[in-house]
Amino acid sequence: MRVLTKAYLSRSRLLLWAKYSASSVIATVVSQVAFALCYWFGTAAIVASLVAWLSGAIPNYVLNRRWTWGRSGQKLPYTIIVVGSAVMAAVVTSVTDHLVQPIESHAWQTLLVTGSYLATYAVLFIVKFVLFDRLVFAKTVSDPAEVRTPVAT
Repeated sequence: MRVLTKAYLSRSRLLLWAKYSASSVIATVVSQVAFALCYWFGTAAIVASLVAWLSGAIPNYVLNRRWTWGRSGQKLPYTIIVVGSAVMAAVVTSVTDHLVQPIESHAWQTLLVTGSYLATYAVLFIVKFVLFDRLVFAKTVSDPAEVRTPVAT
């Protein structure tokens, strides 16, 4: 029985990870396109980051809530996590934008600053999964019998 439970948990965790990854890929594509277009057309890096974050955060929340975890999450922790991510991306892209100003090619500047935006979210990918899983979409125990320590047989 214990092996079956471990296999089920592993399979369910793998499916959860796959759904989270797919949701993140969709949000990332939307967000990256928004960032690249904003920056290419002369929007400041910090503003482009915020526009891109907003364009990706909406589908990401809906997909994670309805498809990945299948339940409504706690909104305050979710907001803190995603706003914190947005602030980090805005800082990283602003610093990168400052560093690439000596480069004369606008295409290279756009590529490098857009890459820094993507890299920020790549680094946060696993951290956000853990925080979403443990804080935002954590299962609540409604039956005290579920938290009892099993008796050895």
